[in-house]
Parts: sequence; C-alpha cells; structure tokens
Amino acid sequence: MANKHNADRRHHIPKMLFKVQNWPDYEAGLRWRGSLTLWIEEDALDQRPSIGPNGQARYRNIAIETCLMLRTAFKMALRQTEGLMESLLTLMNPTISAPDHTTVSRRAVGLTAMKSGSAPKGPLHLLIDSTGLEVFGAGQWLEAKHGAKWRRTWCKLHWAVDAESGMIVATGRLAWQTATGYGQRALIETTMGGYKSLIGPRLRARGFGAQQTEAAIGVAVSNRMLAAGRPDSVRCKRQDA
Repeated sequence: MANKHNADRRHHIPKMLFKVQNWPDYEAGLRWRGSLTLWIEEDALDQRPSIGPNGQARYRNIAIETCLMLRTAFKMALRQTEGLMESLLTLMNPTISAPDHTTVSRRAVGLTAMKSGSAPKGPLHLLIDSTGLEVFGAGQWLEAKHGAKWRRTWCKLHWAVDAESGMIVATGRLAWQTATGYGQRALIETTMGGYKSLIGPRLRARGFGAQQTEAAIGVAVSNRMLAAGRPDSVRCKRQDA
C-alpha cells in the first residue's frame, strides 16, 4: 500500500524502446526454427545402425544427438520424439530405423559432450556468468498430489558468451571467471533469459551425466536457433512515463 500511495511522487524510469532493423531476415529465421531440416542433418539419415551380438541395433552418437535435439527444440517427451523420428524415417528412408526412447535415455548418460558452438577465429570478447537450472524430479508430483514438502535441487551452469555474435562458445565450471570479471552483464543475462525461454528453466534428467548431456544439447539448440535468425536491434527514443 505504501508504494501505491506514494506512486505519484516516486521517480519513474522511462521505458527504453528498441527497433529491429533486419526484420525480414529475422522473421525468416524464426520460421526456419520450426523446419525439421534445421534439426535433422543428412549425416544422421545416412548412418545405418550396426547389429550387436544379441541382435540389438547399435546407433551412432549422431542419431542419439538428433533425437535429443528434436526433443529439446520441440519440447517433447522421449516417446513422442521416437514416434516423430519413426514417421520421418518411414517417409524418407524406410531402410533406417529410429532409436527407441529407452535407448536414447540410456545413451544420453555416456554421450560425448557436444561442442557448444563454433567460435570465430581470432580474439574474442567473452562474457562470463552462470545460472541455475532446476532439476525436475518426483518432488513436483508429490507436492501437487499430496501437498508434501520437498527440497528443490538445482544445477549450476557456467557459460561464456561471445559479445559480438551472442553465441554460447563454452560451458562448464570456469575457475577463471573471478579473475576475468563480469563485463557487460546485461548482454549475457539476455542470453540466459533467451535460453530459459526457448529451452526451459529446468533439467528433466535425473543422473548427473545425463544432466550434463541435456545442458549441452540445450546450448547447441539455442545456438542453432540464434544462427537461424538474430534480431539487429537499436535503441529508440525513450517512452514517456
């Protein structure tokens, strides 16, 4: 009530406005983010699985990565991702089978970490920061169903962002972040906000190894979306309060 009562005497900071200068290209990039050709590479369709000693198919890492990227980009469960891959392969290449959801879940634990992004050559102006991602588990179900209290679990994600392109070029535990300083916090916080808006603010994997893979997949998806279309915004005249 105190803030509302003194609202007319408080100092109001005018809202800044920004204008997108490359709107046609950015709009085309936004449409391209929904195209399956952005997420499924030709190499993934050319890799046929090998057969193990027990007759079980063995899929290459690129097939597992493709399934995980589709799941992250379109925010689907693993079973829905399996159905999408099966339908696509049936239409495009009936001789290749899609990995089932249990295989994708099991292989995600030991999957080699993907590269966060292709950093440009030469010196880089890096912005260093970290954010927390909530680990999604059985606690949410217990709280919603029975009202039970539970302790949230968070995973700390450290990353380095190229100030010029906005790409996430490195992730992990960065011991030198204190020495380098936190310059231009607004830019990297914008990247964090975009990540949580596009990918989500939580991790669905239970084990630490699978959580590392999920975070790496999320960064790769975020960078690919950014490469498809990025707004070139300039500050306009401030809006009067």
